[in-house]
Amino acid sequence: MRQLEAGSHEARKAALLESLRRAPAGATPLGLSKSTSNLFRDRSEGRKHRLDLSAFSHVLEVDNAGGWVDVEGLATYEALVEATLARGVMPAVVPQLKTITVAGAVAGVGIEATSFRHGLVHHTLLELDVLLPDGEVVCCTPDNADRELFFGFPNSYGTLGYALRLRLQTLPVRPCVQVNHQRFEQPQRFFEALAAACDSDADFIDGVVFTPSQQVLSVARFSDTAPYLSDYGAQQIYYLSLLQREQDWLTTHDYLWRWDSDWFWCSKNFGVQHPWLRRLVGRKRLNSQTYARWMRWNARWGLTRRLERWRGLHSEPVIQDVDIPLARAGEFLEFLLREIRILPIWTCPIRVPEPSRCFTLYPLTAGLTYVNFGFWDKVQSAVAFEPGHFNRLVERKVIELGGIKSLYSDSFFTRDEFDRAYGMQHYAALKQKFDPHRRLLGLYEKCVLRA
Repeated sequence: MRQLEAGSHEARKAALLESLRRAPAGATPLGLSKSTSNLFRDRSEGRKHRLDLSAFSHVLEVDNAGGWVDVEGLATYEALVEATLARGVMPAVVPQLKTITVAGAVAGVGIEATSFRHGLVHHTLLELDVLLPDGEVVCCTPDNADRELFFGFPNSYGTLGYALRLRLQTLPVRPCVQVNHQRFEQPQRFFEALAAACDSDADFIDGVVFTPSQQVLSVARFSDTAPYLSDYGAQQIYYLSLLQREQDWLTTHDYLWRWDSDWFWCSKNFGVQHPWLRRLVGRKRLNSQTYARWMRWNARWGLTRRLERWRGLHSEPVIQDVDIPLARAGEFLEFLLREIRILPIWTCPIRVPEPSRCFTLYPLTAGLTYVNFGFWDKVQSAVAFEPGHFNRLVERKVIELGGIKSLYSDSFFTRDEFDRAYGMQHYAALKQKFDPHRRLLGLYEKCVLRA
């Protein structure tokens, strides 16, 4: 299916390159002009020449026989899923939130319940066109002359260039998904069951730690029919159903977006889980985009900070996703429950599918099973700790256990810690080759120093 003529994409690319040629030369770095973002770290950005890539938001072609989809970088996963499901396929990994862009999920790190078999979003990447800061567009594949950039682009966060077109693997789908929820009272049993599920015929696997003695593993499979279909886009709340049902049925579309209506469970911070307020907000606004807008409004005006000061409390946002080897997952969970005390915690297994799919700036060991832990809230205390205290505890524990942390939110690594964790010796060579004039910020400056 070709939704757009190739010439339309080429015309947009030509217009962009002309805009870039008109950019002032000199010390002003380049940056993206975006109205939305799924980054969760404060920025103290200086002056930049902004590139508007918003026109690159289309699905170009779905090739069922080849098992791939061509899509422009600023297309959201909501648009991509709509286009692919219409053809009976889905992207091999669909991140949980509708407004995540395809390029963002590759330049950052994207994960979901198919990751136990297909890895992270960038492990499903087949080729990409990257706009370099000097105005050149290069097509990168795993085995062409620009393979260094292909394997170096994921986790580069727009510091090597911007993806204009990506080709991603797709999977055939069926109309419905059957979900089975298994409940556990001991983390050891929970992780044993998760490991066993990864070797089963499951299509999707994830889980939630609700308390130290209450964990739920959700194992799902495609189905052609369903005895009923649940709807978690209005009054019903998906994560609460994990504690109420042993089995559930959703359309494939609704399963893929099961977490978006309540931003996992973060909607509780806005009171939206009360039925009357939920009805008032309405189905169209029950989504991650609405909550992100409210969160940024609150951050700008500081209402929560004022209330905490009035109550004599100090808080630190701890919004993190980390990947820990399965063998050390129980140890990391024990640390989280003891030191961070944020609940619930999302868990999702990951396997790098093959050694040839190892990426430079987000090193995971091929064949090893990891568990992603997602925990998103704030730690409150009557005692004032140094800024970043709890996030630093997380970072040190992750490194100690042989894991790695996503960089979409606050990071406090020293430069040496960062260099060792994210392959900065290789990044330096990539930066010299693809951005020799330093028109884009460096990865440490952007992700840790918040430049």
